[in-house]
Amino acid sequence: MTDIYNRNARIIISTGFMILIFLLTFCHRSTESQIEWNKYPSIYPDYINVKVPYNIAPLNFKMKDKCSKIDVTLSGKKSSIRIKSGYKVSIPFNKWKKLINEQKNDSIVVSVAAFSDGKWQRYKSFSIYVSSDRIDPYLSYRLIEPGYEVYHMLSICERDLESFHERAIIDNNLVDGGCINCHTYAQQDPSRSFFHIRNKDGGTMIQADGKFRKINTRTDSTISAGVYGNWHPGGKYIAFSTNVIIPEFHSINNMRLEVYDTISDVVVLDIVRNEIIRNPILSGSKEFETFPAFSTDGKRLFFCSAKSVRMPENYNSIRYSLCAVDFDPVSGTCGTRVDTLVSSFRTGKTVSEPKPSPDGKYILFTSFSYGNFPVWHKEADLHLLKLSDMSIDTLAIVNSDNSDTYHSWSSDSRWFVFASKRDNGMYGKPYFAHIDENGKCSKPFLLPQKNPDFYDYFMKSFNIPELAKGPVPFNPLEVEKAFRSLKAEQVKYVAR
Repeated sequence: MTDIYNRNARIIISTGFMILIFLLTFCHRSTESQIEWNKYPSIYPDYINVKVPYNIAPLNFKMKDKCSKIDVTLSGKKSSIRIKSGYKVSIPFNKWKKLINEQKNDSIVVSVAAFSDGKWQRYKSFSIYVSSDRIDPYLSYRLIEPGYEVYHMLSICERDLESFHERAIIDNNLVDGGCINCHTYAQQDPSRSFFHIRNKDGGTMIQADGKFRKINTRTDSTISAGVYGNWHPGGKYIAFSTNVIIPEFHSINNMRLEVYDTISDVVVLDIVRNEIIRNPILSGSKEFETFPAFSTDGKRLFFCSAKSVRMPENYNSIRYSLCAVDFDPVSGTCGTRVDTLVSSFRTGKTVSEPKPSPDGKYILFTSFSYGNFPVWHKEADLHLLKLSDMSIDTLAIVNSDNSDTYHSWSSDSRWFVFASKRDNGMYGKPYFAHIDENGKCSKPFLLPQKNPDFYDYFMKSFNIPELAKGPVPFNPLEVEKAFRSLKAEQVKYVAR
């Protein structure tokens, strides 16, 4: 009787053990792929094999392929994060910060398995390379509907890149609906900046340590008020273009809008004396000059220049070259000789928006077929001019089949941000790229959002992204107060 009891007990234990093994195997196989695919997962945003700064917010993403659930692991040398969810990956903030800081100058390996059509499919793992180069932690941009001449609900916002926090810093509904544009920092320093408010009581708002001045930069001797501008590193001057800008709808089916100048000059504003300094070499009827930018040492002024032509008849034949002239920081005057750095006659392309790197090694500019306003040109690409040997890198890894433009540098010259329409050809979105000490750039990555569906439902473009070392010292109510209380200071046009 005892033998029968022992035998039955052994059978029960054996059967139970087999059931346990089956359950463990089933549970294990239910979260592991049944099919191994030698291809990367289709994810949005595309963070596959990108390089990111160690202080960036979590790179949340979603599966573009249809699936009901996913199993994702982000692995480093010391720790890892596993996420089981629907089709979206939301990385826990504190775990991400720990992992990305552990992996400086190394990579995070991302493994993705997705459940679809009754089976698990495991994809080829990809890497997120983590740079020890810190990016300036704040980004400002104008949020604008991708329209043409009509706008509303226009704002300039500031995003903390180390988190998902965003706040408005300027709101056009508080300044009588005027157009607000061209927000620009002095050498990535948010304590000195300017922007324009375009309406009858507006002007150029110059901000220093949270205190505002309102300047009327229009004179009887200049074409217009200041438009595109750039701070001198000494802080005393701002170079502005003065332009008559015309936006017109295209008659060509695959193009929407053409924006062009009928006349333009470059002027220098002395913000201490409130004087527009006359520099004959930067004005006149024979050339169109625009997009000024001071060199890092403040001793040269870069700008774009084209031979003047009748507009709009010749809108598709005008091409701008990248030029430079010596600049005297004491007098605010320019030299008498213009040097051509990138010739449109040689390249067959036009140049706009030159931005010197803070380390003085490069100029990042936009190149496209013709004209000076690239945002509506699908072929607009970023190019990198190396000033030591004047070679040009066309940045194949950075550019796309749609407009890539509106760029700015991080203060250490290791990162730049730009607005790209690569996703759908309509909405500009901020992308970041790393550039190493040898000038080699990495694959760009899109500004991460808390919800990976964000860009599917957000119907505005990120316009003129600008990196900054800290938050700006003002808010929309303080801008409104300055707008309403300050009388515009009138500048004088002088010759020195």
